Order: sequence, then C-alpha cells, then structure tokens
Amino acid sequence: MSAKHTVGLELIRLLEAHDVDTVFGIPGVHTAELYRGLAGSKIRHVTPRHELDAGFMADGYARASGKPGVCLLITGPGLTNAITAMGQARADSIPMLVISGINALDTHGRYRGHLHQLPDQSAMIRTIALSSERLERPQDLPAVVSRAFAAMRAGRPGPVHIEIPTDLMEAALPLGTLPHQPSPPAEPSAQAIEAAAGLCRAARSPLILAGGGAVWADGAIRDLAELLDAPVVTTTNGRGLLAGHPLVVPASPSLEAVRTLMRDCDLAIAIGTQFGPTDYDAYEDGGFVRPDNLIRIDIDPHAEATSFPATVSIVADAGVAANALASALRGAAAASRQPPAQGRAAAARKGALEGLSDKMRALIEVLGAIRDTLPGCTIVGDSTQLAYAGNLYWEAAAPRTWFNAATGYGSLGYGPPAALGAGIALGTAPVVCIVGDGGFQFCLGTLGTAADENAPVIFVVWNNNGYQEIEDYMLARDIEPVGVRPSAPDFTGIAAAYGIPAQRIRLTDATSQDALVPGGLDLAPLTAALQAARAAGGPALVEILTP
Repeated sequence: MSAKHTVGLELIRLLEAHDVDTVFGIPGVHTAELYRGLAGSKIRHVTPRHELDAGFMADGYARASGKPGVCLLITGPGLTNAITAMGQARADSIPMLVISGINALDTHGRYRGHLHQLPDQSAMIRTIALSSERLERPQDLPAVVSRAFAAMRAGRPGPVHIEIPTDLMEAALPLGTLPHQPSPPAEPSAQAIEAAAGLCRAARSPLILAGGGAVWADGAIRDLAELLDAPVVTTTNGRGLLAGHPLVVPASPSLEAVRTLMRDCDLAIAIGTQFGPTDYDAYEDGGFVRPDNLIRIDIDPHAEATSFPATVSIVADAGVAANALASALRGAAAASRQPPAQGRAAAARKGALEGLSDKMRALIEVLGAIRDTLPGCTIVGDSTQLAYAGNLYWEAAAPRTWFNAATGYGSLGYGPPAALGAGIALGTAPVVCIVGDGGFQFCLGTLGTAADENAPVIFVVWNNNGYQEIEDYMLARDIEPVGVRPSAPDFTGIAAAYGIPAQRIRLTDATSQDALVPGGLDLAPLTAALQAARAAGGPALVEILTP
C-alpha cells in the first residue's frame, strides 16, 4: 500500500462514496495506479476479455440495477474499443461512467506517437458521451467525479467520461470530504401538471405510451392508467410495465393494430419514450402519425427538440410526474370513456398478435417457453431473430426483464456481455441471454468472464447457421446473398473448455415441415435443457439448432 494518499486511492474512495459496488475493466500499465486501492475496497472488479464487452457489461448492469455501470479502461485503444458500447448507452439513455487514462500532461497537444496516444482523445469522446472531462489538477478529482455523477442524474441519462493523465495518478492529495447523497428528483411544474390534468379530464379516449424511461415508475403509471381508464402501449424498452394488466398492450407501435389504437385516441400521454423510428416506424413505411393532442413526460428538457412539439410538456422523472398528474385527477369529474379502455386494449393485443407472420408467432412461443420455465428470469437479447420477434410482441413478466440491442443503436454482440452485467447486478436471479450464432462470435470471450464470476447466466444460442435475417432481407430485394453464412464453431465445446455445462438441442416441427409455425414446435427439449441449466447454479449454455 502506498504511504501517501494518491489520486488513484482517492478515486476508489470516491466511487465507493457514490455507491459504486462493481467496475468492469482490463488493467494495463496506463491504469495500474488507479487499481492501487481496489483490492482493499468493497468494489467488485469484473474482467472482460475485451473493452467492448466491458462497456456492454456496464450497460446491462445499469439496466438491471438502476445504478450507473462503471468501466475502468486504459487510454487509447482501451477507450476506443468501448466506443460502440457508449453509443448503445447514449441511444438507450443508460447511465454509464467510463474512466480512462490519458497520456501525461506535457504530451497533450503534441501528437508524437506516444504509446496509446490519440490526437485529441477527449474531443473524440465528446461526440458520443454526455460529457468528457480531463483531470488537470489532483485536488480537483472530487469535483470532477461529482460532476460526472450529476451529469448522469440530471436530465436524460447516458455515458459520461473522465480521463486522468498518467502522471497525475500517483500524485498526492489530502483526504477530502466525501460527496453528499443525491437530492430527490425535482417536482414538476405545477402549471404543467394542471394543464395536463385539464386535457385528461376532457379526453374521451386517452392512451398512454410508455418507454424505457418509465421502467422504474410501474406503480405510478398503473395508478394513472386506471384513473384515466387508458390503454398503455409499451415500447421495446418499456416491456413489463403493467405486466398482465387488462389495460396493457405489449406490442410495437409499428404494428397496424397498435397504430389504429393510437389514431383513435383523442389524447396521448407519452412517458419516457423518444418516439424513435426503431419503435414507431420499424418497417420504415412512414405509417406513424404523431398524435395531435400530446402530453409528454420526459426527464430531458430538450426531448421535444429531437422529435415534435407537445401540447403540454412536463419535464420531470416519470414516476414523480405520473404521481403528480394522478393526484391532480383524483376526485375530479372526467369525460365518459368511449369505448371502455379494456376492450380497446384487448382488441389491439389480439390484432397485433394475429397480424404477425407465422414465423414470428412461433418465435414468440419459444420465448414464452423460456419465461415460463424460468419464472422471474430477465431475458437479455442480441440482434437476433428471437429478439426481433419479442420486440414486436412480448408479454414480459415485470419491468426491466426484457431488453436488447435490436433497437436504437443496434449493436451486434451486445447480448452476452450485457446479460452477464445484469446477472452480476441481480445476484442469484436467473438471467437468460438470447443470441444468434453470428452475433455470439463477436464476444465469445464473455464465456470466460461468466466462468470467472460464476454468474447465473444461461446463454441460449439460436443457431440458424448464419445471418438469417440479413439473408432474408437480401432475398426479398432480389439481391443474391453474399457474406451471410459465416461458419459457426462448436459452441458447446467452447463452453466446456471454460468448464461451463452445455448441451445442444434441436427444435423439431411436429408437422414435419421445415418451417416455424405456431403450435408446430416440440418445446419439451428446450424446457428440459433450461431446467438442467438452472440447476447447474452458475453459467450454462443451450445451443438450439433451428428448423
């Protein structure tokens, strides 16, 4: 242990004070001093096999825990390797703190080819992160760290970057005062709440649209929906809100039945949703028509600038605003709802599911077998066929138990490391990663980290021998498929090499057709494999050879 209190030691002390219990990173010469106090702290260090995986692990950890995911990376290639993960976090509003090294202070502005040197590392990261700040003086470290956490709590969350010059990491500084706990969310404008309440009282067919920014406000949104007698449409990242409730519509706003529900409403209340095309115009057919009468609840004061104006805008935390609006509506007379909301929600659910292809409905049945075999599980997906199907229609068991990269930024190779991050955050609760044979080859090293951590993550590999969705897309446009059949390894063999139990199954079609059709698959082998994987107690792998 160092005889003096250094920047490296103080950094760990500050992270503990900000309630950080886990960091993801690969130590190197350019960060070794930042690790000096880690062994003696309460912070758990998780070592991925690539910095991109470190970023995705931090993302999954943040979605499952509600706390920022933290990465500790070397300067230069360590940081640039994580840029894709930071892009995914920015697109999905996930709080992520990336702490990296940077070359010594006297090299800045002099691009002379020092090891890991970039012309302007901070300028590059500022195009992606909410902020990027360089430590210039040792005594400024507490303020720099506090500003980073404040940036992730004030307004729309996202990735934040701190860089620490290598020559300052060993610098001495006195013990400072630890930061105070964050203040509770600010109350929404009383004028905005009253204006919104007036619109709600006059509405005859209100509708709630709930996105990823609402997943911590399940009870508040449930109360508001029941008060308004309003259906609740959940986007991909909002799935699990109002789970099992007769008012919920767990289907994509890109489906015609859901769009009909939206067109028929005379008031839409958007809570924590960006109105992004991957949710509202996934087929790029231009069929989404923005609501004419819109209440928008968003923590980002600039949310309207990224899409379209609202009739009333409430800048606040989703739960705080929903509770305030519900309080304003209690006991007040409202217009009669025509027709009743439960009937409208049921019709939208039925129409959305029936409007899907046989293949998509069959894939949803596979997902249902996973959810029902492993009650309480969180399903984390990659960009793969099962995730695409669930994003169109999926009844998640609870908020934050369904998320993937097949929306927003759309990173391939996200699922396995993000699932591992979620598994570390959730402890013994089961986490299932659904990943294709193509996407898994982006991040096979995640299996090594899963073995190191003994994390209860079940990797379900959907092996259709290539990039099937891309091949289908090319064929549909009369493009001869090229580059869509990369060879797959023996996934069970790789898992076994890490000491992870694995088995391979085949989903057979009871109709003897080489196609996925609803009710046509024998799901018993999958159920048995999942039960065995869960009984293993740690990581496990199930490879599915598809029809």
